[in-house]
Amino acid sequence: MSFAKKLFSAIRPTTLNREGYPAYSRSIEEQYVQTLVTNTFGNIFYADQQTLLAEAEELHREMAQSRPQFMAQALVYARNEGYMRLQPLFGLAVLSAYRPDLFAKAFPQVVRIPSDLSDFLTILKGMGRGEGGRAVKRQVNRFLTGVSEYWAIKYNGRGRGYSLGDAIATAHPKPADLKQQALFRYLRGQEANLSLLPQVEALEQLKRSATEAERLHWIEAGKLPHEVVTGAVKPTKAVWEALLGQMPTFALLRHLSTLEREGVFEERRNLDAAIARLTDPAALRKAKILPFRFAKAFRQVKHPELCDALRDAVELTFANLPDLEDRTAIFLDISGSMDGEYLQIGSVFALALYKKTQGNSLFWLFDTEVEDARPSQRDSILTQADRIRACGGTDTGAPIRMLLAERRKVDQIVIITDEQQNSGSPFYEALLKYRAKVNPQVKAFIIDISPYRSAMVPPQDPNTYYVYGWSDTVLSYIAQTAKGYGTIAQQIAKLDL
Repeated sequence: MSFAKKLFSAIRPTTLNREGYPAYSRSIEEQYVQTLVTNTFGNIFYADQQTLLAEAEELHREMAQSRPQFMAQALVYARNEGYMRLQPLFGLAVLSAYRPDLFAKAFPQVVRIPSDLSDFLTILKGMGRGEGGRAVKRQVNRFLTGVSEYWAIKYNGRGRGYSLGDAIATAHPKPADLKQQALFRYLRGQEANLSLLPQVEALEQLKRSATEAERLHWIEAGKLPHEVVTGAVKPTKAVWEALLGQMPTFALLRHLSTLEREGVFEERRNLDAAIARLTDPAALRKAKILPFRFAKAFRQVKHPELCDALRDAVELTFANLPDLEDRTAIFLDISGSMDGEYLQIGSVFALALYKKTQGNSLFWLFDTEVEDARPSQRDSILTQADRIRACGGTDTGAPIRMLLAERRKVDQIVIITDEQQNSGSPFYEALLKYRAKVNPQVKAFIIDISPYRSAMVPPQDPNTYYVYGWSDTVLSYIAQTAKGYGTIAQQIAKLDL
C-alpha cells in the first residue's frame, strides 16, 4: 500500500468550511490562537460581526472551563506578539469569571494602556457582569495608581464608553500624593488644583485660546499629543506642523494623507522630517507597525518622495528578520474572498518571504488557476504588492498539483490563504501525493489570515504547521520552525505568566 493510500484510509475530513467544502478540525488550542490573532470582529467575506462575536464567546468560555492555563498564556501572546486588542480583552473578561488567579496574572500583560482598560470594562458591562467583582476591582485599582498626567489627557475620553474617571469612580483607588489626588479629581470632572498638573492646564488653556498663536503656544508648552489637540480644536496647517514633530511613528503613518492634504509637506523641512521618521529602523522596530499599514498609506498618499519612504519602510520592517535558507515554494491565494485587507496583508507577506529566501524560491499566485508571479528582488515590496488583484474561486490544491506536475523539489511550502476552498481537489490530497512522489520530508506552512476555524490539513500531520495572523513575527516563526522550533501552540504553552 502506498504512503498516500495509508494516510487517506486513516484520515478523512471531519468538518466543512464556510463554502461547504470538506475540511478538518485543528486542536482546540490552535483554534483558540487563530481566533485571538485573526478575529477583529469586523465583517468579513463569509461572516458578519454578530456571528464572529457569538463564535468567539463560545470558544472563550470553552477554553476558560477546559484549558484556563493555556487560555491565559494565549491572551498574553495575542496582545503582545500578535498585536491584537479586542479579542484578548474579551477573553480576559471571560477568564475573570472562571479563574480569578490566572486573570490576575494575565491582566497587567493584556491591559497595557488606558484604552485597553476602557474596552475591558465596556466588555464586562456588555456581558452583564457589571463591575466584575472583587478580583477585577483589585486589578483596576492597581492599574489606576499608575496613570500619568500624559495618559490622563490622552485617554480620558469622557462620553465615549468607560473613561478613566468612570474607572476611578468604580475602583476608588487611593491617591499616593497631592498631585495624584488632583489628577483623580480632574478625571472625575471635579474642581482640581491644575497648578500641580501643567499638561492638563495647557490642555484647558488650549480649549479657551482665541488665536492661532495662543494655540501653538499651549501645544508646545504642554507637549500635547495630537489626539488631544485635534479633539480640542480644529487643526490648521500651522497646528499640524506643530504636531508633526511629536507624533509617534504610527500616528504619523496614519495621518500621512491628512498632512499631505493640508499642505504640510509643501515645506521641505516638514517633508524631510517625515521621511526621516518613516525610514528610521530603530523607530520602526519600536513602533511594531504591521506591514499592511504601510500598504494602506501607500495607496492614499501622492507625493513621490513619501511613496518612496513607505517603500523603504516596509523593506526595513523585514530587514532584521532571519533569512529562509531552504528551497521554498510560496503560494498566495488571490481568490475573490481575499479581496481587500486580506490580499493587502497577504501580498506584503508573500513578497517579504520571497525576498528573505534570497531568490531561492518560487512565488505563485492562485485562484482556480496558477500564475508564476516572477517577482523582482530589487523592486520594492509595496510596489509589487500594489499590482496584485483578487479574482475567481479557490482551489488550494492547484499550486501543489502544478508543483508535482513539474517535479519541482522544494523543502518547504508556504501558502497564504483564508482556506475557503470551493473548487478542485483539496490541498491535503495534493500535498500527500507530492510527498509520496517528490519529497516525503517537505514541510508545509499554512498562513491563515482569517478567523474561520476549519482547516485544510488534519492535526495528525507532523510536517504541517499553522500560522495565524499577520504580524511580522510570522517570518521568524517559519524560519525557526524549519529548524525544529515547534508549533505556535507549543511555544505559547511555555510562556511564563
